[in-house]
Amino acid sequence: MKSSNRLSDLQALSADQLNDELLNLKKEQFNLRFQGATGQLENVARIREVRRDIARVRTLQRQKTLTAAKG
Repeated sequence: MKSSNRLSDLQALSADQLNDELLNLKKEQFNLRFQGATGQLENVARIREVRRDIARVRTLQRQKTLTAAKG
C-alpha cells in the first residue's frame, strides 16, 4: 500500500517537480551509499526504497513525455 500512495503522490507532480524530486532522490542515494561504505548506515532497506522511487520518477517522466508527444 505504501508504494501505491507514493505513486499517486508522484503522478500529481509536474515535469519540473519530478525533475526536482529525482535530483533529491539521487542526492539521498549518494549519501546512503556513502554512509554504507563508511559503516554509518543504520537502515539498509532505505537504499532499496530510494532506488525504486528513482525508477518510479523516471517511469512517470517517460510517460509524460510520450503523452505530450502524442497529444
